[in-house]
Amino acid sequence: MRKTLITTSFIAAAFTLSACDTDAERGLVGAGAGAAISKATGGDALTGAVIGGAAGVFCDDAGVCRR
Repeated sequence: MRKTLITTSFIAAAFTLSACDTDAERGLVGAGAGAAISKATGGDALTGAVIGGAAGVFCDDAGVCRR
């Protein structure tokens, strides 16, 4: 169950991040998704938010969420 939740959360976050137009939007969505996934898996929500926000900001630079 936990593995399914994590996989589903990552897929939903990827689709949501690809719909954002600016780095700020992707950063906010990434931070929210990172916090939610981290909290759901027993981790620290603040750490998840920081990592998720950074991933959201830089995902287009890495070619992950380009349109």
